[in-house]
Amino acid sequence: MSVVKIIEVKASSKKSFEDAIKEGIARTRKTIEGVRSAWIKEQEVVLDDRGNIAEYRVLMKITFIVKE
Repeated sequence: MSVVKIIEVKASSKKSFEDAIKEGIARTRKTIEGVRSAWIKEQEVVLDDRGNIAEYRVLMKITFIVKE
């Protein structure tokens, strides 16, 4: 039987939501082994003074297998 743990990770990108997701997963995998899935809980954008999108942010739930 496998046991999994779920953590929340917030990541950002100046390019896109997809890039923020990829960066968040890549950074998580550097410190946590056994990452199996990610669920995007929230998306938000940060606007600059002119009202243009300056940054894309995602809040993800990431699951990974707990070692025995």
